[in-house]
Amino acid sequence: MIYIYLIGGLFLGWSLGANHAANVFGTAVASRMVRFKTAASICSLFVILGAVFGGSGTSATLEKLGAVNAMAGAFMVTLATALSVYWMTKLKLPVSTSQAIIGAILGWNLFSGSVTDFRSLTRIVFSWGASILLTALISAFLYWLLRGVLKRSRIHLLTLDSYTRTGLIIVGAFGAYSLGANNIANVMGVFVAVTPFHDVTLAGLFTLTGVQQLFFLGAVAIAVGVFTYSRRVIQTVGNDLLKISPLAAFVVVLAESLVLFLFSSRTLESWLLTHGLPTIPLVPISSSQAVIGGIIGISIVRRGRGIRYKVLGDIALGWLATPLLAGVVTFFGLFVLQNVFNQQVYLTAEQQAVQRQHPVGYLIDRHVLEHLGKEMDTSEIARIRYRVIPESSVLDDLLKSNTRLTRRQRQTVVRASEVVDIVMDPRLRSRKVDAKKFSQGQIEALLWIDMEKYTYGWQLFAALERISDEWKPRPETAANRQFNLDLAARRQLLVQIFRTSKPPDAVNGK
Repeated sequence: MIYIYLIGGLFLGWSLGANHAANVFGTAVASRMVRFKTAASICSLFVILGAVFGGSGTSATLEKLGAVNAMAGAFMVTLATALSVYWMTKLKLPVSTSQAIIGAILGWNLFSGSVTDFRSLTRIVFSWGASILLTALISAFLYWLLRGVLKRSRIHLLTLDSYTRTGLIIVGAFGAYSLGANNIANVMGVFVAVTPFHDVTLAGLFTLTGVQQLFFLGAVAIAVGVFTYSRRVIQTVGNDLLKISPLAAFVVVLAESLVLFLFSSRTLESWLLTHGLPTIPLVPISSSQAVIGGIIGISIVRRGRGIRYKVLGDIALGWLATPLLAGVVTFFGLFVLQNVFNQQVYLTAEQQAVQRQHPVGYLIDRHVLEHLGKEMDTSEIARIRYRVIPESSVLDDLLKSNTRLTRRQRQTVVRASEVVDIVMDPRLRSRKVDAKKFSQGQIEALLWIDMEKYTYGWQLFAALERISDEWKPRPETAANRQFNLDLAARRQLLVQIFRTSKPPDAVNGK
């Protein structure tokens, strides 16, 4: 049942892809510099990459505004947002998904009686306005600069055409990555606190967190929306608002991509903090508003000639109507789920208190330092010990900023410090440890540690290795590769069976 609720997020992802692909490649396709299929393929690939590897920054801001703490509630929030976005897409308007999800979260807050963090709301709304202004200024400057350079360079028209087409593809890919990184929080951010996924290690090379798996599903839904339904909005953005040249199309997408990146990059935020500079808030801004800002910037350089103010007015009206519609649909949808289908759409204060009794996340304590000290120097790692970290990406950023560890070493630290709170309950062993998935020797080893408790997974594995060689990894050779892969999968399954806490992303960092 829990996975069915994710359908709301997947529908929202599809709606976002259908509506927002125009913001990345609309001007390029409408100016006939890039074919739709080429644009859709590039957009889909880089949206997925951006969502999985850069999407964690903006989701934290949505959690502050309203932490949707029940799967049924998250389902309705995303479904209401998706319906609002879909309706605006039918009207061929480039709607703001960021505004829609904020309206839906406010509807959930109202229904559940949760307190709205108006400081975070003000920060988000201010960032929306700032993003439009910033994109317009960047677009105007770049357009003025490039136009002046081209007048002096006398590049042949065919050469310029080739350069422009290549540039549109490059900035479109960058824009798609930035869109995925910034807007995946709109699609799956409300599921972060209740994600059903756990961290998994793939082939022993890298780890996908539960949140990254969640974001991957959302990004795939965005990609499907790009391919199946994005042509309609591309026409509005690319032609109806302002007839623009291929060069202007390049400038608009580049300006929009830069602004999306600025508002979603944790790496940039860490760099600014390290150098004592003011940071840019990591909030999900509207790519629709950003691209409109870019087009307005072009019109400023042209002294307002050619822009269709009626179309701009219709778009602005859609921006105002979307959050109101999403909030209303969410409120009444939650009422139906709770009173007609008997679904729990939010947790009571007592239930939240029970959850807080089992904090889980990433913690580097003396046990972790001793464990890691067997294979690396832990003097730098000790700088961030005894801090509860909410998710692996946050810990990785801290390690980047405070240590000189390699990427592989950072992954080792992240895996070792994940708090799983394992209790070897014999009742779970008898019910869930299947002889088809574990060897007889492995099952017999479990008998020796009944009722033992472990904070970290490696503590459990070390105990099992002392009891039985069947729990020990073998030397890395071609002949042993499959055995070690199977052993890693069994270890992961063992943690899932006996862990007592919620997934790590439900923790509030300190």
